[in-house]
Amino acid sequence: MTEKKLQTKIMLNGCTFERNGKFVTVKGTKGELKRKLSDNNIIIKNEGETLHLSFEKTGKKQKAQLFTTAAHIKNMIKGTINGYNYKLKICSGHFPMNVSLKGDTLEIKNFIGEKVPRTLKIKQGATVKINGELIDVDGIDKEIVGQTAASIEKLTRRPGFDKRIFQDGIYITEKDGKKI
Repeated sequence: MTEKKLQTKIMLNGCTFERNGKFVTVKGTKGELKRKLSDNNIIIKNEGETLHLSFEKTGKKQKAQLFTTAAHIKNMIKGTINGYNYKLKICSGHFPMNVSLKGDTLEIKNFIGEKVPRTLKIKQGATVKINGELIDVDGIDKEIVGQTAASIEKLTRRPGFDKRIFQDGIYITEKDGKKI
């Protein structure tokens, strides 16, 4: 009985791909991303505009590692070509909330009447823009952009209160073009 080799293909879409030991680098029109692979046993062959990822062993763990690595590389390719964008909305009812950006720090003043402002240091690799009651978070690394948007949303979280009644806060409304 012969064992079948695990494999998958990824299209590069004009990006350049490079592997150096456990590190992979993807360069595109918007920038360059570098990532450390979790497993060094994955075989990656670059054939023109296609990447062929394969694994010699065929088991559940190897299948999970192969397709997780493929998903990370696809996200890197998409990010270096198009970038990622998250949109958040500022919702304030009774107390007018003041959201401002000072350098790489986001500051929320007068959230539910609080005297001490809430602050968040923006991660490097994400850019935040405030347009009235909308906040845009942009970048090429999906994980950094998503984590920055989630941290902004969590900054105005109020545990112990019913979200249906107490709706003040900042909420993610759009993840990379998909409405929530």
